[in-house]
Amino acid sequence: MSDSVRVIEALHRDGHVVGFMGDGINDGPALRAADVGISVDTAVDIAKEAADIILLEKSLLVLEEGVLEGRKVFGNILKYIMMGTSSNFGNMFSVLGASAFLPFLPMLAVQILLNNLLYDFSQTAVASDDVDDEYLARPRQWDMRAITRFVLFIGPISSIFDYATFAIMWFVFKANSPEHATLFQTGWFVESLLSQTLIVHVIRTGRIPFFESRASLPLTLTGLVICAIGALLPYSPLAHKFGFVPLPGMYWVYLAAILAAYMVLTQFVKTRLMRRFGLL
Repeated sequence: MSDSVRVIEALHRDGHVVGFMGDGINDGPALRAADVGISVDTAVDIAKEAADIILLEKSLLVLEEGVLEGRKVFGNILKYIMMGTSSNFGNMFSVLGASAFLPFLPMLAVQILLNNLLYDFSQTAVASDDVDDEYLARPRQWDMRAITRFVLFIGPISSIFDYATFAIMWFVFKANSPEHATLFQTGWFVESLLSQTLIVHVIRTGRIPFFESRASLPLTLTGLVICAIGALLPYSPLAHKFGFVPLPGMYWVYLAAILAAYMVLTQFVKTRLMRRFGLL
């Protein structure tokens, strides 16, 4: 084992992310052992085969730009995973609970598919999103345990406010019989879609959303478009095709309170998770 490999392994044991640059035959093992192996286009074939990155210009500034771009891409991938998994995990609890006491389906199959389609569309612009400077300041590693904890804490929060919506539709608007199932389903569809879409702005950053960190323009626009579609669908000519009915005016007052409380609670929990695990 070469001295370079021993140094890399020692740094790994201390929890460091290690990059190694080399261009000779003897550098092959160290390039393999490092998290990121860097070589040049004039290096020997063994070094270039072992390297992860090959510099085509005689400038380390290119490498710096590449590293920062890689951290940005990794951060956005992590955002997408946490958004999708926490949302789906929470919806699972909501459907399970609603199915246990409702005398009708909490949401029709076509409504679930439409909800997922619109939500997925709102997330297509995550790749264009900005990443906080403090996240780019140091290398990040894939930590499945931390991601799992994040999902287990954040996911059920959405179920709390789904159940609040169920209670409002059931007790306030009297959508508590099969004859009024469409009103209940419409109310939950709109709340579910808007809450999932808006919470993206909370999860995407370790800072306070909208004030300390704003999403990219494409992500903001796609979110606004999806929220508008979800709010207008019950009043559109397509409403009957998806089993929707117009919602009472007071519904929107309750919905605004639910969304505000959901975002505040998620921000509170997320801040503590971020401090502990440093995911974003």
